[in-house]
Amino acid sequence: MMWPRRGLDPGSVWAQRLRQLEQRLRTKEERIVVLETENAVLHLKLAEYQGLAGGSTKEVLQLYAAHGQQMKLQKSSVVTQLHGAIKRLKQDLKSLHSFALELSKDFQRQSKTCLYQVLAAVHGIQLQNEAMRMFQIKAFDLEQSLQEVTERYEKEKQKRKALHNSLVELRGNIRVHCRIRPLLPFDDAAGHSVSQDRQRNFSEKAAYAADDETVLVKCSRPGHASVNKTFQFERVYNDLESQDAVFADVAPLLTSLLDGYNVCIMAYGQTGSGKTYTMLGPQLEGNLAFSIEEESELGIIPRATQEVFRLISEKPQGSYWVEVSVVEVYNNEIFDLLAKDSYGKAFGIKRDVVTTREGKSDVPLLTHETVKNASEFLHLVNKGLQLRVTHPTLVHAHSSRSHLVVTLTITTVVFGDNFGTLWEDEQTSQRLTKESSCTFLQRMRDNKSTSSSRPSSPVQFEATEKMKQVKTRLQLVDLAGSECVGMSGVTGAALRETSFINRSLSALADVLGAIAEQRAHVPYRNSKLTHLLQDSVGGDAKLLVMLCISPGQKYLTESMQSLGFGTRARQVQRGQVKKKNFPLPSKAK
Repeated sequence: MMWPRRGLDPGSVWAQRLRQLEQRLRTKEERIVVLETENAVLHLKLAEYQGLAGGSTKEVLQLYAAHGQQMKLQKSSVVTQLHGAIKRLKQDLKSLHSFALELSKDFQRQSKTCLYQVLAAVHGIQLQNEAMRMFQIKAFDLEQSLQEVTERYEKEKQKRKALHNSLVELRGNIRVHCRIRPLLPFDDAAGHSVSQDRQRNFSEKAAYAADDETVLVKCSRPGHASVNKTFQFERVYNDLESQDAVFADVAPLLTSLLDGYNVCIMAYGQTGSGKTYTMLGPQLEGNLAFSIEEESELGIIPRATQEVFRLISEKPQGSYWVEVSVVEVYNNEIFDLLAKDSYGKAFGIKRDVVTTREGKSDVPLLTHETVKNASEFLHLVNKGLQLRVTHPTLVHAHSSRSHLVVTLTITTVVFGDNFGTLWEDEQTSQRLTKESSCTFLQRMRDNKSTSSSRPSSPVQFEATEKMKQVKTRLQLVDLAGSECVGMSGVTGAALRETSFINRSLSALADVLGAIAEQRAHVPYRNSKLTHLLQDSVGGDAKLLVMLCISPGQKYLTESMQSLGFGTRARQVQRGQVKKKNFPLPSKAK
């Protein structure tokens, strides 16, 4: 409640308040009148809608009655259809039931049959298992028997090889090994005007290693049936066998050097058949040095040298020294490849070969260099190889045009009063060697410094009662390759070289033929090559011929010629090789 402020007339305030209330009352009354009017209008509309609702209800009832009748009619038709479907399903069910019964009976019959079959199969498997066990037992027994037979066979094979080697020793036969190189890119028919069919034939292999002692050659000509020929040798190497395998069969011969025997190993075959590779190893153009990194590829010459120095290292120090000489036979002339000019530069000097009073071949003034180890030896051989004559042909890009002969001479110094074949007292020999080695080496240096006829070789001491010398010699020969002029395509000077090569190899075959037939005269002097190798071929050395052949059909004629040469060489009987006698120290008096 608002109280009148001081200074105002209370009557006027209340009058003003009354007027406001009256104004609000009139406004409410007017609102009441409006609402009553709207209410009356709504009552009228309600009465109207109630009338309309009554009519709609009748219509709904009528529609509901019609719908009920329609549903009754539909239900009656659906029931009829369902009844018919049920009848049909019952009929189908009866037929399915009868079919199921038939299937069941058939399944029972088949299951019984299968069961019988399974039982029979199980029984059969059991029988097979028992039989398999029996077979396994028999196979095991057979494997054991085969192993025993194989071991016996290997033992008998070794015995047979030992007996054969002994027979070869007694008869003085020439050992012949054969190596078949692999097919190489230049084995095709490039450079020859031939048909494609012949080119395909050229690339086919004609020579095979049937086993480690047999070479099989398929000889075929157009329009003729193929004929197989076999050749037997002491050892046959296939195209997969390494340099190690080849040298393993050569190494036992080197022991003979220090036992007092001369040894000669020569490689024979056509151009490009792998002789130089077998004897020296891979030789690259412009680089003839022996690579230690490729030790597995080294040939017989470097390996033999290493083995000889290894064997010498096991002997008393100062009892051996080694000399080397390198010669080539070129156009039937002998050239000393270690000779030096006045400036100390190596160059080939022509030498001659003579026959001594003892009937031995010798090359006067031949350079002999003393070597202390394998490295020095290989260095000298490499110097000689740089002077060796080569020439490219259609068969080989670096064909050797000369025969190479590397000679390793081992001088054994022993002390004693008498001669014998073996030391009887090893302790005595070692004591005498130690006592005399210093004096001997000093005398060797003094005499070597005063020697003028052979400045590069050790002095030749006179045999005394207390010091004797025995020389044994290892000759390593890389023969030039025989070749067909039409296939090699050489002309001019190379053609002349080919003629000399073929004539010298023919002379070698004539010499072997004369020895095999035991003729009174052996034509050693028909060629400088055979004259130079007279001692080795004639029976003063254990001789091993390494045949090298090409497997391709293209070189069939040359391969057959090489195999024929090896077969004739095996038949040569030279008599037992003589052993150099070593001094035998006498026992204490």
